[in-house]
Amino acid sequence: MLQARTANGVRLVRRFQPYLRPQAPLIAGGSLALLGEIAMRLLEPWPLKVLVDYVLVPQVTGLAERPLQLDPPLLIAVAALMVLVVAGSRALLAYLSTVALALAGNRVMIELRADLYRHIQRLSLSYHSKARTGDLINRLTGDIGRLQEVTVTAMLPLTANLLTLVGMLAVMLWMNVQLALLALMVIPIFLLTMNRMGKQIRTVAREERKREGALAASAAETLGAIKVVQALGLEPLLERAFARHNQKSLSEGVRGRRLAAGLERRVDGLVALGTALVLWYGATLVLRGDLLLGDLLVFTAYLKSAFKPMRDLSKYAGRIAKASASGERVLEVLDTTPEIRDLPGAAPAPRLRGEVTFEQVSFAYTPGTPVLHDLCLTIAPGTRVALVGPSGGGKSTLASLLLRFYTPTAGRLLIDGRDVRAYTLASLRRQMAVVLQESVLFATSVRENIAYGAPGASFDEVIAAAKLANAHEFILQLPQGYATILGERGATLSGGQRQRIAIARAAIRRAPIILLDEPTTGLDQANERAVSEALEQLTMGRTTFMIAHDLRTVEHVDLILYLEGGEVRERGTHADLLAADGNYAALYRMQREERLHSTSEEQRYVIVR
Repeated sequence: MLQARTANGVRLVRRFQPYLRPQAPLIAGGSLALLGEIAMRLLEPWPLKVLVDYVLVPQVTGLAERPLQLDPPLLIAVAALMVLVVAGSRALLAYLSTVALALAGNRVMIELRADLYRHIQRLSLSYHSKARTGDLINRLTGDIGRLQEVTVTAMLPLTANLLTLVGMLAVMLWMNVQLALLALMVIPIFLLTMNRMGKQIRTVAREERKREGALAASAAETLGAIKVVQALGLEPLLERAFARHNQKSLSEGVRGRRLAAGLERRVDGLVALGTALVLWYGATLVLRGDLLLGDLLVFTAYLKSAFKPMRDLSKYAGRIAKASASGERVLEVLDTTPEIRDLPGAAPAPRLRGEVTFEQVSFAYTPGTPVLHDLCLTIAPGTRVALVGPSGGGKSTLASLLLRFYTPTAGRLLIDGRDVRAYTLASLRRQMAVVLQESVLFATSVRENIAYGAPGASFDEVIAAAKLANAHEFILQLPQGYATILGERGATLSGGQRQRIAIARAAIRRAPIILLDEPTTGLDQANERAVSEALEQLTMGRTTFMIAHDLRTVEHVDLILYLEGGEVRERGTHADLLAADGNYAALYRMQREERLHSTSEEQRYVIVR
């Protein structure tokens, strides 16, 4: 177990080593101050030895000659001054070492958290589709926070105490080998105890961190869907599920603390045993005249400090185990390689014209279950393409491949005649704009939400994009206009307003390729008209792929692709496909009849009222 724990610790240190290098001056300075503090600890008991052996014992025993030919008052004053100097120096050096090493540790953790956040954002959608958001947030905040806390509150004192132990053992062996060996007799028992109980504590700590991650994931999932939860009255059901997770986490926590408390009591017993043996044998040596009383006092003081790392290790065993488990959870994410990443030799994409070619492209989310089959397609620059058809036909997958959220399992996807994998991800995605059915806005100002489409854009460019998106007028009517802070996910705006800000964000990007995923679904007639006009302006002269279920929205596009079963079953203009009288025409007629029926029902309801 000790070997496994040591190997895990070495792995953590090696993995975090790049973060430690920039902090080398602080670590070196803190380490020097730490060594100075340890030296002061070694000197602490010696004024007492001088006082006892050279003042008190001669005075009590009435010896005519003293070991040092100095007046007792002077020796007392020197001993008292030594106590002040040693204590003051130790306090100052301890302060400097703690601040320097804690500052270095905090800087390392800040960099680690930033890198973890950066890495999580770049992990592929296939990873995020399986991971739970709450658990990732817990790793990013809770696990990093635990590492940071334990580094400062446990590891620094333990390191200092372990170095002190080495120094004191060396001095104790120099003073009296027999007493030193007697004190060391309890060390093997301590190691065996730590080996046996440490394994249990570590296992429980790992389970507790998993439970806490599941708890965070459950809470995040509920809060992220709070409208649905309240609308369906799911609060009691989800509260019971949360309570079960909470109870399991509590049980693991209590079990871990019980084990840690049991370890502390065992270590206290071992420390008492070692101290008792040293006092018994040391007192015997003093009575026989083989050891000075001052030496025994120094030895006892050293023994107390020497056993302190054992006490601390047992005291912090649970926290260190949790920190180790947190480190494993952080490394688990950091060591995950994004499936979609820049290939060696990938170059920034030049300004794209927007020609898109699918060369016998096939794709499957899971092996053996293809979503797209041998897709062959070439779209000329500036063409507006509508993707229609039943759910599961491959429409969203096609758009995801364009954005390089996934890579084709067979075939090639080319833009302007070049494989998209030859471009860097950032330069490729920078030339694409997306408007989703439920566009996500951020809890910041309207201006910043629009400017996210082109970081660094001027206010005039933001206003121009808002005007193109038919959003300028309603933005000016908001409490602080463009400076108005939106609610999370834009919850303080209507659906149509959110869509128009999302269109403005896409417009300011000036991307040659536009992806629209049912951007008008769920809007009332007035908002749908405003959004449609904005989309008309946005897509003018740009290669556009629009996923649509309502076929009214695709009547005027240049090309319609009817996808079903991962294949393009029909292609052509609206008029061409109606004339062909295939699946598209049947779907169009069915939707028209549903609208007519819905309209007649509404009119009948109004007449009855």
